[in-house]
Amino acid sequence: MNTGTAVDPNHIMKHNREQINEFWQQVEQTIDLLLHSQQESHFEADMLLNQYSDILREIDSNLTFHFERDEDEGPVEMIFGCDGYPESIGMVLSLVGAAPKLSGIQFKAFNHRYDPVPGFINVGDEYCELTDYWFALRLVDAKLRLEVYMDDVPKELDLDPRVEAVMIFLDALIGEYELMTRIWSLDWLERPADPRDYGLRPLAELREVFDRDKAAVAPIGMTMH
Repeated sequence: MNTGTAVDPNHIMKHNREQINEFWQQVEQTIDLLLHSQQESHFEADMLLNQYSDILREIDSNLTFHFERDEDEGPVEMIFGCDGYPESIGMVLSLVGAAPKLSGIQFKAFNHRYDPVPGFINVGDEYCELTDYWFALRLVDAKLRLEVYMDDVPKELDLDPRVEAVMIFLDALIGEYELMTRIWSLDWLERPADPRDYGLRPLAELREVFDRDKAAVAPIGMTMH
């Protein structure tokens, strides 16, 4: 006999709405102070940033955010994501959908495509060039499988700054949302001496190939290997 208490989905949704409202109330009350703390494109109000993070983690432990601004022109963008976890996509969309309209800042869901795509990225002390990476995008059983080829594939993907750099390149090339919902799997493989002999293409060409093939698959989640 099950003596446990049933969980009411409506109660969970109401609780999430209350937490989301609490988050946006906090943002409305403090965003001016946060923006004024910006110096040389860095946000230094650590206490406020920590408060934002704490509230978001209560809503969904996968929620993330960061700020961007294009060369001090236009409004600051506060971009929300879910650290690559497809199960949290809906929460990101709900959060941003409830965002207030405030002057000087825009709220966006996920990292969008970027033009022009950066030719290099510095992650920590690692200088990563787009030309260092190759790819193959394969349609297998109506699923898109992306293979990224690089030198000295790390055993621990999460610990290698080059992997983080490639993920940034992928966001810039095809967008974070489509990366999570159209790519079934992402594999990291050793780059052969002559990639073209194996039918590989430079990573810079991924957008062209992806846009050609993405209509063949339904939106899905992503697993990394």
